[in-house]
Amino acid sequence: MPDWEKRFRAPRVDLPDWAEDAPDRALFVSNATGTYELYAWDRASGEQRQATDRPNGTTDGVLSPDGESIWWFSDTDGDEFGVWMRQPFRGGADEPAVPGLDPSYPGGLALGRDGTAVVGRSTDDDGSTIHVVRPGGTPVEIYRHRESAGVGDLSYDGGLIAVEHTEHGDAMHSALRIVKLDGSTVAELDDTKGGTEELGLAVLGFAPVAGDARLLVGHQRRGRWEPMVWDTASGGQTDLAIDLPGDVGAEWYPDGSALLVSHSFEARSELWRYDLASGALERVETPPGSVSGATARPDGTVEYLWSSAALPPVVRSTTGAVVLDPPGMKPPASVAVEDAWVEGPGGRIHALVQRPAGEGPYPTIFEIHGGPTWHDSDAFASGPAAWVDHGYAVVRVNYRGSTGYGREWTDALKHRVGLIELEDIEAVREWAVSSGLADPARLILSGGSWGGYLTLLGLGVQPDAWAVGLAAVPVADYVTAYHDEMEALKAMDRTLLGGTPEEVPERFAASSPLTYVDAVRAPVYISAGVNDPRCPIRQVENYVERLAARGAVHEVYRYDAGHGSLVVEERIKQVRLELEFARRHLG
Repeated sequence: MPDWEKRFRAPRVDLPDWAEDAPDRALFVSNATGTYELYAWDRASGEQRQATDRPNGTTDGVLSPDGESIWWFSDTDGDEFGVWMRQPFRGGADEPAVPGLDPSYPGGLALGRDGTAVVGRSTDDDGSTIHVVRPGGTPVEIYRHRESAGVGDLSYDGGLIAVEHTEHGDAMHSALRIVKLDGSTVAELDDTKGGTEELGLAVLGFAPVAGDARLLVGHQRRGRWEPMVWDTASGGQTDLAIDLPGDVGAEWYPDGSALLVSHSFEARSELWRYDLASGALERVETPPGSVSGATARPDGTVEYLWSSAALPPVVRSTTGAVVLDPPGMKPPASVAVEDAWVEGPGGRIHALVQRPAGEGPYPTIFEIHGGPTWHDSDAFASGPAAWVDHGYAVVRVNYRGSTGYGREWTDALKHRVGLIELEDIEAVREWAVSSGLADPARLILSGGSWGGYLTLLGLGVQPDAWAVGLAAVPVADYVTAYHDEMEALKAMDRTLLGGTPEEVPERFAASSPLTYVDAVRAPVYISAGVNDPRCPIRQVENYVERLAARGAVHEVYRYDAGHGSLVVEERIKQVRLELEFARRHLG
């Protein structure tokens, strides 16, 4: 078995989540069976049990505060439309967790200590709704709005609900509302009003202490994400002013005395402890690389999921121990990343580069991340590592729209969607060629989701720049995609483009790959999930029909899943097909 396949097949685990009032009971995701599923773990006895088993996998689950039950989201073949199910932690039959609620897209879930559940949901017909379900009762709707909204958190005592909403119409910048269980408003916090710039807020969690109404909130008031404490009872706001560059997030330590601070800067991340009484900031030692998740335990230790581009992920503790080590084959290491800083039309662009053995210039794949509100980091990724193993240099670009470089960089996409990102990708492409890294005759543009969208758009807008295009679950026909996609993404598109396709047709046309399909000259490979609610299959077929009508070289692979697959062998198959397509067309 080649190393690149071992990286996909090797058993992996994510950071275990633990029950608030029963910290020895945990829930984690693993691919140990070949499909990503939920596992229950009794940390006291060491017993582990596979909790879900579905053909297309399961990753969305949460423990009740007492650790007695597992709630998991059941959709159909990856379409993200379904209902919450529940099963006992020790095992037993699954049952609908909230009888009386029809299937929907999930919009957040919060579980109370008395058995109350707060369920967020969205549908194309109803918009966003929030329902309260008391033990033995029926769901009661307490919130409804056409724009995107969801459940942020439930207070420790179970009397207050934090709601994130975009009633103002900007899906990129949420406002917050605190309501009681009957839906009546207690407090509001909205940074989108009264200024020349719209700023977003995010719920980071209520204080984990009885009788405490403080809410930890993420804000963007100084041009980046950072935390503050909002006393929802008095209205007071405590600015923490944590002096670290880049984006700063946080969560509570279990006793409420301190915050576990996650700091992301220039594609790396680290952890700190912030003492709320003294304001002291103390480094939590982690190796150089990326922390993909972290949690503070009741004993004061911190557990975190760490990796780097070279070294595979592991769940570690500040005690020095490995917290959860899956049995079986270990994934082989890969190649470390190098940083490249390139001057672009909107400022300095950060790119991550991995080089294969030998001397350049290399055949080079530009692997473009999705989101777009995401960023590539110095973290282990089996896909890029596979290309390095086959002799390709890999370049990943944190274009305008990416997170981690300040609010202005993230918000730069509006109205010229796709075209702005391509300007940054083009600047990095020119650097890669002029520096001797990349062979200009063997350049691949590739990506999934938003990266797949940028791939198809780039092949049409920059037809001379690329030798091959590989697009996974892409937006291909923006107008049709808008009409077919889930409601939350429609709201995002209205924010990005300034309206609907009927209101701003020229912007949708300028940003749609379908507009430029007749200019595409490079061979194109497209993979798409037939149940995808985010980049629906009909709009992909429209694009493919146009390629076929003009005899363009292309291949399409359709598979029975949604926005990507949770089945390991399916992921390997897709990478193998992409590698083979590139080999045939690059020579």
